[in-house]
Amino acid sequence: MPDLSYEVAAYSRGKNIVCGIDEAGRGPLAGPVSVAAVILPRDFSLADLDDSKKISAKKRDVLYEKLLGDPGVLWAQVFADAQEIDKKNILRATHDSMAAAVLALQQKYRLEIDYCLIDGLPVKNFPFSHEGIVKGDGKSLSIAAASIIAKVSRDRVMLEYAQEFPHYGFEKHMGYGTKRHVNALEKYGPCRIHRRSFQPVSQLTFPFDS
Repeated sequence: MPDLSYEVAAYSRGKNIVCGIDEAGRGPLAGPVSVAAVILPRDFSLADLDDSKKISAKKRDVLYEKLLGDPGVLWAQVFADAQEIDKKNILRATHDSMAAAVLALQQKYRLEIDYCLIDGLPVKNFPFSHEGIVKGDGKSLSIAAASIIAKVSRDRVMLEYAQEFPHYGFEKHMGYGTKRHVNALEKYGPCRIHRRSFQPVSQLTFPFDS
C-alpha cells in the first residue's frame, strides 16, 4: 500500500510543499487524458487509498468523495481533449497537462509548490522540480490520491459522452479499444472525441461525425 515515505523524504530535503501527480486515459481510442495534482496534509491517512487501477469503480467513487470532501486535501485536475492529443501526441499532451495541473493547483490555492512526485519516469523539461516514481500510484499517497481524482473525473466525463454518442458503449469501456468499441467504430465510424492519430481510428475511411 502507498504511504508518505516519498513525501517525508522530500520534506527532509527542505521541500515544504510537495504534490503528487498522476494521469488517467493515455491508452484509450476516445476521450481526453485526465491529470490531477494533489497536496496532502503531512499527517494524512485514508483507509483503502491505493492505485486507482487496483480499486473497483464503486470504491474509487467513495474515495473520490472523501478526498474532495477533506478541506486539508488540495487538488487540481485538468483535461487534454482528443484534438490536443492529436496535435501534440499523447506523451506531450500528458506532460503539458501535468504542468498545467500544477499551475492550476498553485493558482487555486495561491501557493508555490516546491516539489512534485510524478507517477512514472522523470519528465524532460518539466517546469517544476520533481522526481519520477515508477508505479508511484502504489507507493506514494499523494500520487495515489491524484490517480483517484484523475480516473474518476475522466470516467464521469466519459459517461456524459456515452449519452451524447450512444452507439459506442463508452459507459462500458470508457473509450478503451475493446472488441465492442472497435466493432462500433467499424460500423458507425469515429465521432469528434475519437483520437484520429490512434490506430485503428487513423486507419478508418469514415468521415468524422461531429
